Amino acid sequence: MGGEAVLQAVDVSKRFGGLTAVDGVSLDVHAGTLTGIIGPNGAGKTTLFNVLAGFYPPTSGRVLLRGQDITELPAHERSCRGLARTFQITRTLARLTVAENLLLGPRDQLGERALFAIFARPLVEEQEAATRERVDETLRAFGLDHLRDAYAGSLSGGQRKLLELARALMTDPSVVLLDEPVAGVNPTLARDLLDRIDRLRGERGITFVLVEHDLETVFSRCDPVVVLAGGKKVCEGPPKSVQEDTRVLEAYLGG
Repeated sequence: MGGEAVLQAVDVSKRFGGLTAVDGVSLDVHAGTLTGIIGPNGAGKTTLFNVLAGFYPPTSGRVLLRGQDITELPAHERSCRGLARTFQITRTLARLTVAENLLLGPRDQLGERALFAIFARPLVEEQEAATRERVDETLRAFGLDHLRDAYAGSLSGGQRKLLELARALMTDPSVVLLDEPVAGVNPTLARDLLDRIDRLRGERGITFVLVEHDLETVFSRCDPVVVLAGGKKVCEGPPKSVQEDTRVLEAYLGG
C-alpha cells in the first residue's frame, strides 16, 4: 500500500431514474499506487470513474481529493486541482496536430488573459516557449516525436492512447484515472504504455487508477485491486487475495 489517501469515494451512489449504477461504493486511493478496478459488464466501473472525475454528480456520497471535498466541483476544476482522466474511446482532437493536442493541456497560461496578452507580451512569449519545449520533451518521452506534426486523427488506436495520456500529463496531475488504456491496443504498444505508467509512478510520484477488462494486466500490474459487481464493491485487496476470493468468481460467473 502507498502513502496517504489522495482520492476518496465516500459511500458514493449514482442512480439514473430507477437504475442504480453505483451503490454505496467507498474507495481510498493511496499515493503512488496503481489501483485496478475490475468487474463484469454493467458493474458500474465507468460510472464510478465519471463521478470521481466530475462528469456525473453523485446521487449521494462524497468525493475527496487530498482531503478536500470536491463533490460539487465540475470536471475542469478538478483537473485544475490535479485530477486527470483518460477515456476508453480516446478524445483526441482529430483536426489538430499531435503537438497542438499537447499544447492544450497546460493550465494557467498567461496568454489566455487579455491584460497579459496586451501589456505583458514578453512574459507570455517566455511561458509559451517553455511550454513548447515541454511539449517536445513529452513527445520524445512517449516516442511520439516523429509524429509531432501529424494530425491526431491519422494515428493508430494505440498511438492515440499514448497521446491522450501524454496530454493528461501536460496538466501536471497528481492523480490520473485511466479508463481501459490498453483496450484495442496491440501488445507491444500496450506493454510500452504500462511501462511508462510504472515509470511515472516512480519518477514523478503520480497516482493512477485503472479500469480494465484484461485481468492479466490488472493482476500483474495493479495493487490493490478493487472488484465491483452490480454497482457494489464486493472485494478489495492485493492481487493474489482477490484472485482467490470466491466472491470474485461469483461476480463474474453469476454464482
